[in-house]
Amino acid sequence: MIKKIQTKLYFLFLSIFIVLIDQFTKYLMFNNNKLFINKDFILFKLDFVKNYGAAFNIFSGSRIFLSLISIFFSILLIYLIFRKNTFNTYDLLSYSFILGGTIGNGIDRIYKGFVVDFINLNIINFPVFNIADITINIGFIFLLYNIFKKESIK
Repeated sequence: MIKKIQTKLYFLFLSIFIVLIDQFTKYLMFNNNKLFINKDFILFKLDFVKNYGAAFNIFSGSRIFLSLISIFFSILLIYLIFRKNTFNTYDLLSYSFILGGTIGNGIDRIYKGFVVDFINLNIINFPVFNIADITINIGFIFLLYNIFKKESIK
């Protein structure tokens, strides 16, 4: 029982670590964007975009709605991490990554009214994104992997 709680706390702390990294990088870009803007790193360059919407700028200008969605999904993901029968590592890892990204972007929406995006890919034309977006996508990849892994066992 104690081991299960420790494991679940580990995954919650992983989410907190993701939030801290996300918020630190956004802080650097927000407060020093003139210093970092257009720095080129072969595959990507640093940019500075205020995103008033969600992914691909959908629901742009819907701050309250998107903030409520962030809060709702954060609570749901915390519940999923701590519920009794969740002990699959891939599930917990995916929930932790999605939770960290959701909270990271939610903090921006609630306190700034927009999400700070700063990673701009050089190799393809893609919307500018941030660390929280990356972790949300990694979490979904882990979730899909686990779903397909379970389906192939049946």
